[in-house]
Amino acid sequence: MSSMLNLLGLISAACLNAEKLPVALISCGFVEAAAALCLIISKAPGGIFLHHGKAPFYLYYGILVAVLVFGLVEASAGFYVSGDVIRRRAAGKTIMWVSILPLVMVAALGGFAVLNLK
Repeated sequence: MSSMLNLLGLISAACLNAEKLPVALISCGFVEAAAALCLIISKAPGGIFLHHGKAPFYLYYGILVAVLVFGLVEASAGFYVSGDVIRRRAAGKTIMWVSILPLVMVAALGGFAVLNLK
């Protein structure tokens, strides 16, 4: 849970200071991608994804693959924004706001619990 709070702190700091936007994009993108990849590899779908046919099963993995790809795109957008922060700030902030939905989806599926194993 502390990693989720750290990410939310990065997002709020990036909204206030344009210089922190590339760091927030790169960090959040890689953490989203890592959490989605951990869920794909280590956690089988459960709950409503289990006993209702093949469609929810494929939906579970489809959501995780989409979040994985979006996380990598978000991280690469952070590198893009870092090239000229002043002119590319609007694009970076838009991607940052859109990234909240995949972040919530990975958190709801338990991705950060998998990352916090010791």
